[in-house]
Amino acid sequence: MDLHPLEIKVIEGLKKLGGKGSASVVAETAGIEKIQAERFGYSLSQKGLVVLEKKVTEKPKLTEFGKKYLKEGLPEKKIASVLKSGPQTLNELIETTGLSQQEIEACFGILKKNGWAVIRKGDLGIELELTEIGKLESKEKSDLENALEEINTGGFVQGEIVEPLKKRGVVEVGSHYEYKMELKEGAKIEATETGDVVHQLTHEMIKTGAWKEKKLRGYDLKAPVPAFYGGKLHPLTIARNKIRRIFLDLGFEEVEGPLIESSFWNFDALFQPQDHPSRDLQDTFYLKNPSEAKLPARKILDEVKKAHEQGTKDSTGWRYKWNEELAKKSILRTHTTAVTVRALSRIKPPAKVFCIGRTFRNETLDFKHLPEFTQIDGIVADENVTFKDLLGYLKEFFYRLGFEKIRFRPAYFPYTEMSTEPEVYLEERGEWLEMGGSGIFRPEVTEPLGIDVPVLAWGLSLERPIMLKLGLKDIRSFYYFNNLKWLREVGIF
Repeated sequence: MDLHPLEIKVIEGLKKLGGKGSASVVAETAGIEKIQAERFGYSLSQKGLVVLEKKVTEKPKLTEFGKKYLKEGLPEKKIASVLKSGPQTLNELIETTGLSQQEIEACFGILKKNGWAVIRKGDLGIELELTEIGKLESKEKSDLENALEEINTGGFVQGEIVEPLKKRGVVEVGSHYEYKMELKEGAKIEATETGDVVHQLTHEMIKTGAWKEKKLRGYDLKAPVPAFYGGKLHPLTIARNKIRRIFLDLGFEEVEGPLIESSFWNFDALFQPQDHPSRDLQDTFYLKNPSEAKLPARKILDEVKKAHEQGTKDSTGWRYKWNEELAKKSILRTHTTAVTVRALSRIKPPAKVFCIGRTFRNETLDFKHLPEFTQIDGIVADENVTFKDLLGYLKEFFYRLGFEKIRFRPAYFPYTEMSTEPEVYLEERGEWLEMGGSGIFRPEVTEPLGIDVPVLAWGLSLERPIMLKLGLKDIRSFYYFNNLKWLREVGIF
């Protein structure tokens, strides 16, 4: 039997070890690399000379967050320790604990579940107060803390303890494998390398034709090789590119706008009254610097003011005194509709534009909410479009994303009439899920901007449909958990 030089080394290594051993030990004994011992151990098993067994074990290890919490303590313990001196607001906790807002908000559920703290909305925002249970239990060393220490030292940890640590992103579990080899009993292993066999085809052999007179060693294309992970795009980047292509194929033009927006374009131009709840500090991030933004031309400003105070042709408006100072306030845009309504003030119908961009809302971080997320907005301005065209565009969009069942439910939004929420059906979950909002812009939005034709409009989430397509249960998986194994293996579209 013709054997490769490295196959012979594997056999010699096994003989020195008494006929069996792990790939790493065989490699060390034979003076070769571990991956060579594994590959040529496999080829020997295919030739009936070696019995090869693969053993896979899962072993948890600490992430950077895990190492930080092991050194500094769990964030919920830090929060509880600070709260012993009295109730504190979210901003005060950021100062006193040294934790980020995201870390503190991620502990809200833990504090509530353990019964350690009461969380409520006060005059100065979210406020936390330690309970009597929290005063007692937060002193004790928790099972999670013990688990972090065990994992750090390589000790054994029960699976039910590892799971909550994985969800919090402080532990990641990696698969560790080892190949065991044993010379097959009764196999003839006296075979040696044959000098006439060529193990590597060279350029010179091809050039001179010498390969025709040589015997080439066969290769097993199914032999295991080490996994190779090249660079790849993040799933959300792939999704953005896919969505961008869908709109471009449908004849849309892409538009962009600033992340720091005026309240005018974010709210007033969309006919949202200045006392609307969405303008509250609990929902919107207002900026200290710059505190004010530049307003549009006086003509647009006066027309929007008139729409709020008096209405338009077929409207009575909101009937209150509109305040220009409130319209100047700088915010982080809460939706990309601010971008498309800006575009509406510049375009000349017929026109179709879309935007894919970051938006910001003062949300508590949890498995389905993020303070920063991506929104997809689109408008179609054309004298011939109707509500049925809106449904058609949305249905085609979701169909091209891979959702086969789409339906629409009536909805209410301050700046559209008629309005609807598109829903898609998930077979694996057996339920319909809402994907955003849409409708026809009200005249109070379009007329002050000089548009006298129907305008179809929609605002959709990017993360939500992709999360559903990938079977994720926690939206934070995209940004906070940094699961490298998942990023390497995940497939989309």
